[in-house]
This record gives sequence, C-alpha cells and structure tokens, in this order.
Amino acid sequence: MTAFNRRDLGLLALRVGTGAVLAAHGAQKLFGWFGGGGIEGTTKAMEAMGFSPGRESAIAAGLGEAGGGALLALGLATPAAGAAAAGAMAGAVAVHLPAGFFAMSGGYEYPAFLGFTAAAIGIAGAGRYSLDHATGHVLDRPWVVATAFVGSALAAAAVVGRRAEALSADEPDRGTPAEPEPEHGGARGTEG
Repeated sequence: MTAFNRRDLGLLALRVGTGAVLAAHGAQKLFGWFGGGGIEGTTKAMEAMGFSPGRESAIAAGLGEAGGGALLALGLATPAAGAAAAGAMAGAVAVHLPAGFFAMSGGYEYPAFLGFTAAAIGIAGAGRYSLDHATGHVLDRPWVVATAFVGSALAAAAVVGRRAEALSADEPDRGTPAEPEPEHGGARGTEG
C-alpha cells in the first residue's frame, strides 16, 4: 500500500468517525434522537445558555453539527462542512469556557477537539475516497475553502459576541458594594 493510499484511508477514517459523532450530536438537537431534546428542548437550553433567539440558535447549531457531520463523513463539500461544524463547535466552546479546559470538569476540551478536527479536514480536503473526488472536486476549490471559513468565522464571532453581551447585561454590576445590613441595636441574634 502506497503512502498516498494510506493517507486517503486515514482521511476516510477520520472523516467518517468525526462526521458520525457530529451528526449524532446534531440529530439530538434537531430530532431528539439518542436522548436529545429535539428542537424544543434545545431551544430552551440555548436560551438558558444566553443564545438569542433560542429557536434559530438551536436550528443553526443542529444543522452545523448534523449537516456538517454528514457531509464530512461523505466527503462532500468538505470545506463548507468542516467550516460549518467548526463554527458550531466555537459556540459550544464559548459555553464551556468558564469551566476551564478539561471535559471532566465541564470544560471545552471535547468541543474544541471536534472543532479543530472538522476544520483540519475542511482545509486538507476529503481525499480520494470521497464524493468530492468522485465529482471532480467541484465543491472543494480553494475559493470555497476561503469563503466557507471566513463566513463561518464571522458568523461564529457574531453569535458568540452577541451571547457575551447578553450575559454581561444580565449580570449584576459587580463594582457596586453590597447594601449594609440593617442594624438591630445589638449583636446578631440577641435582639430585644
């Protein structure tokens, strides 16, 4: 087996594995499959996490994951698929960021890994064993890579930025000192 074939088989395995994981996560959000909340449950979760509007955010996240994942697995429109999935994962990273890096403490390790993997596949291309290759790479041109990743980065930055603004508007002003407790004329618990 030549190095070229090994590279293409490796890309196939990476694409199918990553794409399947992303598609399953998206199916949870869109359809309620695999124990997911479906659109209604995901809408409520998105709103609770500060994404607004919640329903549109749920649909966008679900499509980015399910659609991007399915296209990655097939190796079709790979740059757009990788960019869409990476953009969806940027939103997930923003949610998990306060908990730190490691997933075991609720951190962003897992969505960051999925996002970077999807982006790398989108940039590298799907390889020989893909629908992109079978269709003569009509959806895998350099201009598609640039357009998809710039568009996804701008969209993710806008969504994450809008969420950050909404969350900061909901937080009480931390610079204001706490109100003093009312005095009761004596030590606490010894009134009267």
